[in-house]
Parts: sequence; C-alpha cells; structure tokens
Amino acid sequence: MSELNNETTVEETVVEESSTAKKAVDPSLQGIQLFYENNKKAVQYIGGGFLLLLVAVVYYKFYHLPEQEKLASNEMFWAQNYFEKDSFNIALNGGVPVMAPSGQKQMMGFLQIAEEFSSTKQGSLAHYCAGICLLRTGKYQDAIEHLKQFNGNDEIVAPIAVGAIGDCYMELKNTDDAINYYLKAADKSRNSFTAPFYLKKAAFGYELKNQFAQSIEIFERIKKEYYRSDEGKDADKEIARLKALGNL
Repeated sequence: MSELNNETTVEETVVEESSTAKKAVDPSLQGIQLFYENNKKAVQYIGGGFLLLLVAVVYYKFYHLPEQEKLASNEMFWAQNYFEKDSFNIALNGGVPVMAPSGQKQMMGFLQIAEEFSSTKQGSLAHYCAGICLLRTGKYQDAIEHLKQFNGNDEIVAPIAVGAIGDCYMELKNTDDAINYYLKAADKSRNSFTAPFYLKKAAFGYELKNQFAQSIEIFERIKKEYYRSDEGKDADKEIARLKALGNL
C-alpha cells in the first residue's frame, strides 16, 4: 500500500513538472518572440487598446466627419442665402424658419454653425462668413476673433480673410496693424486680383501716416509685379501724386 502511494506521488510530481515546463519560456526564443513571451499580458492589453483607437480613428475620419461635413453644408446653404442678400444679422444669428427636406425648421446662423461644427471645413468657413458679417455690422473686434479662426488656403478667400482683418484694424484706427495684415494678405496668395488690391491698401495706410516713401515703394512693387492689374496701370499716377505730397 505504501508503495502504491509512493507511485501516485511520483506520478503527480511528474505531471506538475511537465505542466511547469510547458509554462516556462522556451530558452531558444530571441528578440520579439522572447519579449512577447515575457510580456504577453501587457502586449495583449496594449494591442487591444491600439485596436480600439484605430477603430475610433477610422470611424471618425470615414463616417463621423463626412456626416458632420454634410450636416454643416446643409446649414451653411441657408445662412449663405441670407448673407448674399446682405441680411447680415440673420445670416449671423439664424433663427428664422426655413423649409428643409425633412420639414420646417429654424435655420442656424454662422455663429452656431462655427461652434457646433468646429471640426469641419464648413465650420471653419462659417468663422470667415461670421467675421465678414460682423465687419459689415461694425463689430470689428468680434470680427477679428472669428476671422483669425478661419483656416483655409483658397486662392481668393484666404487672402480676403486676412485682408478683412486689416480692414477691421483700420476701422479701429490701428493703422500699423492694418498695414501689417494688408501686406500679409498680399503675400498669402500672389494672384493678380487680391495681391495688388491689398498692396494698394497698405500703401494708403502708409500715406495716412505721412510715410510717403514707403507708400511709393509699394506702388513701385505693384508696377513691377502686377503691371497688368488695374492697380498696376494706375501706379505711375499714384507715385507722382505721392511724390508731390511728400515733396520727394
């Protein structure tokens, strides 16, 4: 009987040792395989977290954001309609009833669109439109805040947004900042429409400060770089006028 117990104990010991051997890390493993075996739980935990993050990013980029862009675009349609009619307060604040495909609703204004769809391109454009509305209604400091939040690289709209900040500063009698933003607008997109237009505004700012030499320098640049534009065609006349004013 004693011998039987001893045999049983030996068998159990062998099984336990065999189980332990299976759990032990294979000493022949190297590099990534060895790291994985030693840190299996941590790797699986991090991998699961990364997978969730990847799913979240894919969902946001390919479903949520396009859906938000679509909703924002629909709201922008009504606000821009009033904007084009110079109904700036309605375009800015919304609140009037409109007929949508789903039925009658109250339209959003640019301010609400910019806030609720801030992550979208349409939300950024709403900041620009809100800034222009505020500029047109004499709320220059508020206009500056919204125009600075516009993030776009359009050949025409982007420089106009920067130039509009210059207009706000000019209305606020801050000529130095106005000139600075007019020059930024001219360099934002060097097309023959906006660039000479804002260079001329910068030249006018210098003229207000009686800095005629700087104003003449800008008209010389317009004459050289944008000679085919309306501002370029008038450059010689403006230079002669400024020289007379400044006795230069």
